[in-house]
Formats: sequence, structure tokens, C-alpha cells
Amino acid sequence: MLTRPTRLLLALGAFAARSGVARAQAPGTPAATDTAALPTPPIAKAIPKVDTTLGDIRVDNYFWLRDDSRKSPDVIAYLEAENRYVAAWLKHTDALQTRLFNEMKARIKETDLSVPQREGQYYYYSRTVAGQQYPILCRKRGSLTAPEEVMLDENAPGAGAGRAYFRVGVSRVSPDERMLAFTVDTTGAERYLLVVKDLVGGAMLADSVAQVNYSLEWAGDNRTLFYGRGDAANRPYEVVRHTLGSASGTDSVVFHEADVLYNVDLGRTKDHRFLLISDQSFDQSDIRYLPADHPTDAWRPLVPRTPGVLYPVAEHRGDDFLVLSNEHALNFKLLRLSDRDPARASELVPASDSILLDGIDVFRDYVVLYERGNATQRIRVLSPERHSVYAIDFPEKIYSYRTAENPEFDSDQLRFTYASFVTPPSVYDYDLRRRTRQLRKRTEVLGGYDPSHYGMARAWATAKDGARIPISLVYRNPLVKDGARPLLLYAYGSYGISTDPTFSSNLVSLLDRGVVYAVAHIRGGQEMGRQWYEQGRLLNKKNTFTDFIAAAEHLVAERYTSTDRLAIRGGSAGGLLMGAVLNMRPDLFKAAVADVPFVDVINTMSDSTIPLTTEEWLQWGDPRKAPWYSYMKSYSPYDNVAHQAYPAMLVTAGLNDPRVGYWEPAKWVAKLRATKTDDHVLLLRTNMGAGHGGASGRYDALHEWAIRYAFILDQILPQSTGTAIP
Repeated sequence: MLTRPTRLLLALGAFAARSGVARAQAPGTPAATDTAALPTPPIAKAIPKVDTTLGDIRVDNYFWLRDDSRKSPDVIAYLEAENRYVAAWLKHTDALQTRLFNEMKARIKETDLSVPQREGQYYYYSRTVAGQQYPILCRKRGSLTAPEEVMLDENAPGAGAGRAYFRVGVSRVSPDERMLAFTVDTTGAERYLLVVKDLVGGAMLADSVAQVNYSLEWAGDNRTLFYGRGDAANRPYEVVRHTLGSASGTDSVVFHEADVLYNVDLGRTKDHRFLLISDQSFDQSDIRYLPADHPTDAWRPLVPRTPGVLYPVAEHRGDDFLVLSNEHALNFKLLRLSDRDPARASELVPASDSILLDGIDVFRDYVVLYERGNATQRIRVLSPERHSVYAIDFPEKIYSYRTAENPEFDSDQLRFTYASFVTPPSVYDYDLRRRTRQLRKRTEVLGGYDPSHYGMARAWATAKDGARIPISLVYRNPLVKDGARPLLLYAYGSYGISTDPTFSSNLVSLLDRGVVYAVAHIRGGQEMGRQWYEQGRLLNKKNTFTDFIAAAEHLVAERYTSTDRLAIRGGSAGGLLMGAVLNMRPDLFKAAVADVPFVDVINTMSDSTIPLTTEEWLQWGDPRKAPWYSYMKSYSPYDNVAHQAYPAMLVTAGLNDPRVGYWEPAKWVAKLRATKTDDHVLLLRTNMGAGHGGASGRYDALHEWAIRYAFILDQILPQSTGTAIP
């Protein structure tokens, strides 16, 4: 499966006592006693840059804030001034931030262990230790009572210890289970270093490859590695072969994609027999394969490139490849191709008009189908030889599941993690033959969490064109629909990425203060099938924004909340959503949080040197050409900042972010400051040592969530002058 980098940010934090803090006298301002001590907001200098694309004159006064080196003294000074302003303005919430952080941390079992997963001769798992930021990857040979072997301690010197940022990209154990190859990022820029560890002796090998991308696989000979590499804009465009013990300069390029619309990924079939290269744009793809035991052989075509046809998933079972395809099948079908003659294809699972076939897993005797429709996920199990199929049932109406790696091909056990807004992540092993399940672990939520104190609901809004928009809600019981409850509305709505109802212990800190949390399943995702995505991209992109507005209006009309208690949040491409709806309906919202927002649509999508731009011309359009330019300009948040009042806003950025350049939120905030007519607070907080996902350490990430939540609560909790936020 292609793991495409996108402008994606998680909806909620990982896993997440009351006292008071002085509160505002007027919306969007801190307490009067603090106001005099506040500095004035930083004002960015205006240096006009004129663009005349397609004869249209656009003036960008803040283009100078883009510095690809991230070292300009003027730019750094401006970002640091904004950070100081954030700290000063939020100072009256310091005590609240501390309480929120302590609450969220107190719900986590800080020293914990994942459910061990059998693969080969070992049980693999990760564990965390109280006070340490990162996980420790471990294994035990043959039995869970065997001595523990530490494969990789991400907290150790040389790893995460002492670093502002550390993230393992991908890790792969060699087929003989004697070596671990993994990639690391120490800046957030997502240009990884590939290293190899001898798991028997414990030493790091001399092998080291810089500028590696997102994919990595072993060949079957235990001495050959294949890895992905990015071009100057970090577009995954090559697959490279490395032999252990050789210098990286002698590595061989085995596949190169020159077309800038395409994105290259590397994978391995579950039965370990083949390696796969997926070469995919947003509209079409092809796949090549190689016997894993013959790493120097030529890669062979599995499915050809056909206009409009995607093959997002490929696996191997018995004598056949199993491939998802949308050829004459909008919601995808499953094909069976002979590995001796891939041109011989038959349809194993036909497409449905209403249910999206979202993915598969394969076992020796079973094929598992991951599906979604009507804003609900489901799992079906197919036994091709027995011509039987059945569905796995789930206990709640509003829920989600996340598939596990399930590395063992010769197994009847399917592992998945089930969760809902109120049910913590629960790891199940499902016996495919007996149709029974065993709960292996439910994430412990400390501090007396009781799911019966919370409720869930599904609402349906009507979109501008009559489409029905599902909304999932969670709240502290009882819910009285009188318009008095504060509400936080989240959405994403891009790339076909669905936002499923899942659990966050962090969110309990909002729910326990009376906040309702809602997720709008707007077009651009795939919650309602593939057509839901198609209706929210390219020249249909505005449906994403009007769907969100319709959802917000519905929640107000149905008295879940009111406009003076409604906050919204979105990140990355969801930050584009925030910017668009704030321009369109600023009166509808009290406050907004836009995390690493993609808001400078025209400038970014016109510059092929910026990561993700060229691949995403098929997602948003190419503004260098008509009709894309005029349509994209009509919703681009930066280009549509207006002389009007806006809600209170917290905007975040990452200095090293390769997916949304820090300058996009910085320019947007600068233009808003110079244009808007209100005195509501506008904050820009830049993490000067991280990338798209923010802080890498788990405690550092909790601090960032505490800041977000303190800002939101400060704006939407009902209270009178001088009272405290609990």
C-alpha cells in the first residue's frame, strides 16, 4: 500500500482536580488586571511582492517571511516575538495549563507495555517508562517468560536523549531476525538517516545512508536493503538497493519516477515472497514486483498504468496476487492475479455502490476485508476456498477500529484495536476459524475514568446541495440541548482520509468541564464512500467548507451549543478548512485553533520546489492554469482575508515543517493582524525545533495540548467577571 505523505495532523492527542484562574472581562482579552502588562502584538513589516499569474495582479506583502534556510535573523526575530506574545497573552492561563497537563499525564499509565506480537521466533513489543519521552522496542525469544532483549531504546544517548526532536520513521527486522534496520529524524524535516543494528552483538553497523525517505524493506538474503529516496522537494521518487558493508555511494537505483505527479512507495507481501514498488498519483498507479530471494533480478510489472485506475493495495496468497482496483468500480473491487501470468485476472470481491472497500489483510486460509460506509467501519472475513464470508460485529453504534500489523501469514488470529469516544483502545485477537474474540488489553485510563459518565450521539446536517453530513458527538452526561453547552467542532476533509470516532484521554479534560466534542464527517474524506472524497476535491473543494458550515449551523440550530460558545479546530489541510470557513462565516464561531494550517494555497501550489506541491496538483489543481487559478483563489484563506471581524484565534507552526512551510501560518497571521477589524486575540505559536507533527516526546506533546485546551477553555467556558476556569 502506498503511504503517501499528506498535509495530515491527528485529530486528538495521544492518551491524555480543578482550581481557578482569573478570566477575561471581555471576549478575546485576558483579565483587566493583566492587560496593561501585555506587549502589543508583533506587526510584520509589509514588503510588497507582485504576482501577475494569468494576468491577475496579486500583492503579497509578507512573502519575505519565507526563508528556506530557516536562518534569516529578521524571520527568526519575528517568530520569536510572536512566541513571546503568546506566552504573555496566555500567562493568565498558566495555572490552567499546569492543571490540564497534570490531568492528562495522570490519566496515562506512564510505565506500560504493548501487547506482544508473535513474528517468527520472537514476541515483539514496546514499553514505556515513567519520566521517559520515548518508547523502548523489545522482544523475547520463543516465550513471554524468556529474557527481554532491548532492540532500540529511543531514550538512550545517541538516540532521543538530549535532543529537542527525535522520531523513528520506519524499522524492519531482517528475515533471520539478527539485524534491525531503522530510520531516524532529528529535526522534523522528514529527511531520515538509515542505520542498522546487530541485534545479536548489540553494536551498530558501519552502514549509514542519509536523505532516506519513508520506505524500507529487507530482501530475503539478509544482506540487501531497499529504501526510498526523495528528490529536491522530498517527493518519494526512487527505490535504491543497498548491500550491507558497502558504502552508500555505491548503492544502485532500481526504480526512478521522473513524473512529478507520482509518488513511489516500497512494500513487502505478508507471505515474505515478494517485494513491491507502488508508483501512484492521485488518479492512477502501477505496481512492480520482485521475488524477495532474488534482490538483483529485474523488477517486473504486476499491473500496468491505466488512465483513471488506482491500485492502492496489493498482497500475495498461494499462487495469486490480490489487488484492489477502482477500474469500473468507484468503491473498489478485489482482483486475483496469477503470479505466473499477472495478465490473467479474475474478480474475487465485486465493488459495492454504497460500501467502500478500504483495505485487505491476508492469511493462508482467509482474506479480511476492511470496509466503510454510512460513516461506519466494518470488517468482513472471506474464505475463498470455502466460498464463505461473514462479518465481525461490534458492541457500539459509534466506534472505530485500527488494524494491527498481523505479521504472521500462517495464522488464524486477526488482531485489531477497537475504540470509541468513550471506550479506550482495546486490543482484540479474533479467531477467524471459531469466530470468537479475546480481549488482550484495554488501555488503562487512570484517575477514576468511568465510561458510563459520557454519552455519544450521531447527528445529521443538511449541506448546501442537500447532501446529509454525519456528525459524531461525545459529551459528559446528561446532555441538555438548551444552547448553553460549549462545543468544540473538529474536521479534516481532505485526501480521502476519514476521521473516525476514537478515544482520547486528553479529551476528558474538556468533557469534564462541560464541553461537547463533535467531529463533522465532511466531504473530502471517505466516511460515506469514495464519492464523498471525489465531491470534496479539485473543482468540488468548496463542498468541504460549506459542509463544515452546515454542520456548525445544525449544532447551533439544534441547541447543542450557541455561536458564542462554539470553538473549531483543524490542522494541516484541516487548517485550510479553518481559514476558509473563518473568511466565509466568522460570525458563526467564538474561537478557532488552526494547527500548521495550509492557508497560502495559490503561492504554495504554484511553486514546484515546495514539498508535496507537484503530487497534489491532482488534489487541489494547478493554479498556474485556468480554471484552477480562479477557483483556488476564491477559497485560498490567505488570499481572502477580509476587512471584517474574526473570532479569537490560536495558530501553530513548526519551523522545520516540510509539509506546510512555517511561513504559511506566519504570513496568514501577519495579514490578519493588518486587516481584521476586531480586537479579539490572534496568536501565532511556532515550535522552533519541530516539524509537521509538533513535539516528538510524549510529555512535550502533552504540554502543547495543554496550551491548546487552555486557549479554547478560556474562550468558550461560560463565566462571569473574576470567576475561575475549573
